[in-house]
Amino acid sequence: MDPQEQTERDVRTIRQLLENWVVWRDAGDWERFRSVWHDDGVMMATWFQGVADEFIRVSREGWDRGVSILHFLGGSAVDLQGQRAVAQTKMTISQRASVHAVLVDVVCTGRFYDFLEKRDGRWAIVLRQPIYEKDRMDPVSPSARLELDPAQLALFPEGYRHLAYLQSQIGYKVKTDMPGLKGAEVTALYARGARWLQGEPL
Repeated sequence: MDPQEQTERDVRTIRQLLENWVVWRDAGDWERFRSVWHDDGVMMATWFQGVADEFIRVSREGWDRGVSILHFLGGSAVDLQGQRAVAQTKMTISQRASVHAVLVDVVCTGRFYDFLEKRDGRWAIVLRQPIYEKDRMDPVSPSARLELDPAQLALFPEGYRHLAYLQSQIGYKVKTDMPGLKGAEVTALYARGARWLQGEPL
């Protein structure tokens, strides 16, 4: 196959994989969701950091308890180097829960930053690191009145502070140094992606 054709095929495969991640995870299709990860795959999120199998387990437990976290994807940009790739995909994360006895929706806008590798002819995720750019919280009922604790809200980075506030209210321990639109964390992530494409280990 022509190298350009192979590159185009790999990019299409990666984009389909990223779309499958969202559809299968949000639908609770856990068996197929497992197929988008390599065995050593790692998920980083505000509320969870660890291997893919554990992420699937705790996601399934949350699903069974009624935890509502949904995703929506926009465009993707894929950088490909041989058997490795870095993909950035515009996304939103939406979560519904009660905060101070008020049912709210939080919508967080950002990007999925994925480290991928082709092993034995199969592309899959090695590491998924979201980038959190901005978020907001709104009562589901327009007539509801919601007051947040300013000191608690200020504990979390600007890009996901409302999402983190909600998640901490329902019992999750939230990581407070995730990458945002700008800053040292996201700069370090870009550098890590460049090293990955050059063949360095994670």
